[in-house]
Amino acid sequence: MSSTHPLSRAAYDRLKAEHEDLTTRGRIEIAEAIQRARELGDLSENGDYQAAKDQQGHMEGRIRQLESILENAEIIEASDDGTITVGNVVTIVYDGDSDDMAETYLIDSVEQRSTGFDVITPGSPLGAALIGTSVGELVEYDAPNGAKLAVKVIKVDTI
Repeated sequence: MSSTHPLSRAAYDRLKAEHEDLTTRGRIEIAEAIQRARELGDLSENGDYQAAKDQQGHMEGRIRQLESILENAEIIEASDDGTITVGNVVTIVYDGDSDDMAETYLIDSVEQRSTGFDVITPGSPLGAALIGTSVGELVEYDAPNGAKLAVKVIKVDTI
């Protein structure tokens, strides 16, 4: 059984569009590339054929990955009331650092890495600790290395 994938509406829509593109245009283009490579002759020594088949395998793997994510997606609307949810852009500073050392992240699926923000997933230790908090709060969490860290929420935005 697959776990749920919390996604912002933007992430869900982008993944759905990518899935649609790969299952239509992508499959047609790969089939055409395989057919062109077959026409070159002996398949056992045909680099174009092997490359096209490899590309087909990678694409089909991505399609299956997208189907799993979309089937188990939980769409969470970003909050605009200052409470951190999936889809918010959060500016934080580590406890003891000055505000000019602040870091900004998008709280969302790693599938949103193309937004221009570094992404923190809601299932990560920091992401889980930030969900439900708001500006001004000091949030503690256990880092993967076992250290206990604290961050202060400076700003919460929606994209």
